[in-house]
Amino acid sequence: MQRRKFGREFKIEAVRLVRERGVSVAQAARDLDVHETMLHRWVKQAVADSQHAFPGQGQVKPEQIEIDRLRKEVARLKAERDILKKAAAYFARDAI
Repeated sequence: MQRRKFGREFKIEAVRLVRERGVSVAQAARDLDVHETMLHRWVKQAVADSQHAFPGQGQVKPEQIEIDRLRKEVARLKAERDILKKAAAYFARDAI
């Protein structure tokens, strides 16, 4: 059995059905053939950050872009540090 995937537009419309039209989560879940817990999660995500809710694949939040940039920078700095450690050890060995 393959996992179903729902697009951003579907999720937004499902949340709109619950929040703006006043349909209960249980009824909306039955109508849309979605598990109730999943619909609750979608509503919670939309309330928490409606602008960036349901980013999907390839659509990254600005915070995630910054985190990725910082991780790359940390990896680069660690590589530089390791090179300098090895160079210091090499030159210290030659000095003896």
